[in-house]
Amino acid sequence: MLKQLSIYAENAKGTMKEITDVLTNEGINIWGSVTNDSAEFGIIRMVVSEPERAKEKLEQAGYFCKLCNVIGVEMADEVGALNRLLKALYDSNINVDYIYLSFNRDSGLPVQILHAQDAPEVEDCIRSKGFKTISE
Repeated sequence: MLKQLSIYAENAKGTMKEITDVLTNEGINIWGSVTNDSAEFGIIRMVVSEPERAKEKLEQAGYFCKLCNVIGVEMADEVGALNRLLKALYDSNINVDYIYLSFNRDSGLPVQILHAQDAPEVEDCIRSKGFKTISE
């Protein structure tokens, strides 16, 4: 199971740079991220090399952060791979709250990062259907 860091930040010039400054200075690698914004604030979701320490350091810098479980699923880089995963989840009556892309630096393959309720159960279901999940 992967831990995702969610950072709630002002939608202002330089905010992303300030966040990445903190992570860079701490030697924390960003493995995948997605940003959702609104007029004034946004949520930056990241899978990083040291989630607990990243949370601590970003909170010290004044950001509100939260950790949650997400599932990383390694897939073939081919047409229909994501569709097969989503079909398996649909057939198992599992709703995906959101999904974003990363990649496995060792294998070079895409990794879909997904959030769903009851993440441990969903991860077991995905594995039982033949998909490879990624852990920290």
